[in-house]
Amino acid sequence: MLDSAANREKTGVALLSVISNTVLVILKLIVGVLIGSVSVISEAIHSGMDLLAAGLALFAVRQAGRPADRDHPYGHGKVENISGTVEALLIFVAAGWIVYEAVRKISHPEPLEAIGWGIGVMALSALLNTVVSEMLFRVGRRTDSVALTADAWHLRTDVWTSAGVSLSLLAIWLGERFAPEANLHWLDPAAAILVAVLITHAALKLTAQAARDLLDWSLPPDEEGWIREHLRGLTPSVCGFHRLRTRKSGAVRFIDMHLLVDEDMHVHRAHAIADEVSERIHEHLPGSSVIVHIEPCAGKCEPDCLAGCVLTEAQRTAVKLRHPHA
Repeated sequence: MLDSAANREKTGVALLSVISNTVLVILKLIVGVLIGSVSVISEAIHSGMDLLAAGLALFAVRQAGRPADRDHPYGHGKVENISGTVEALLIFVAAGWIVYEAVRKISHPEPLEAIGWGIGVMALSALLNTVVSEMLFRVGRRTDSVALTADAWHLRTDVWTSAGVSLSLLAIWLGERFAPEANLHWLDPAAAILVAVLITHAALKLTAQAARDLLDWSLPPDEEGWIREHLRGLTPSVCGFHRLRTRKSGAVRFIDMHLLVDEDMHVHRAHAIADEVSERIHEHLPGSSVIVHIEPCAGKCEPDCLAGCVLTEAQRTAVKLRHPHA
C-alpha cells in the first residue's frame, strides 16, 4: 500500500487541480459570454467538466488511500478506477454539448466582439493547464494513480483545445483587419468541433484503461512476463509453478500463485522460498500484495504442472524415480 507521504502528495496535487479549474471556468465563461464566442464558451464547459473530474479525483485519491478494513479486505483502490470511468463519461457529455452548440452557431452565425480577451484567456488556460497537468502526470506515474492520470489527461486535452481556440480567434481577428471580405467567423465553431473530436478520443482511451482494472484484467504482459521469468529462475529450489493470477485495484497489484517444491523439502525451507518470491516481486513491483501457495511435487507431471515446470527432462525423470508410485 502507499505510504502517508505519497497519499498527501496525491491529495495536494488533486486539490491544486480543483483550484486551477475553478479559476479557468469563471474566466472562460465570463469572456465567452462577453465576446459571444461559442468556442470560448465550449471551452468553459470543457473546463467545467475538468473541474468536476478534478473533484472526483480528489475524492477518489482520499478514499483509495484509506487502509483495508473488515468490509473492504482488499482496500479501497477500485474507487480510483470508478473515478476514472466517470471522468471519461463526463468527457463524452461535454463533447456532445460542444458539437450541438457549434452546429447551432454555424446555422445562426453571430459576430464576435473583443476577440483579444478571448485570445488572452485561452492562452492563459493553455499555460496554466500545461503546468498543472504535468504535475498530475508526474505524481500519477510515481504513485500509479488512475484517478490522477485521468485528471491529467483532462487538462492535457484542455491545453490542446485552448491552443486551437486561440489560433482560430487570432485568425478571425487578423481576417477582420486585413481581409474583411474573407469572413473567417466559421473558424470559431469549427474549432469547437475540433475540441469535441479531440476530447472524445481522450475519453475512449480513459474508458478502456479504467475498465481493464474494473474487470480484473491481468497485469500488462511486461509485468506478468517478469514474474514468470523470475519464477523460472528459481530452479532447482522450485520445481515449477501454476495458477498464476494477477489483477490490479487502483495502484495495488494483487498476485497469487502455486509454487511446486520437492515433497521432501522441510516446511521451513519452503516457507523461506515463498518469502523470497514475495520480497523480489515487491522490489520490482512496489505496493503489490502477493500470496504464494506451496504444493509438493511428486513427479506426476500433469498438464497443469508441465505448463509452468522449470525442471529439465533429466530433473523430471529424477523426481519420478524418487517417487515411483506417483
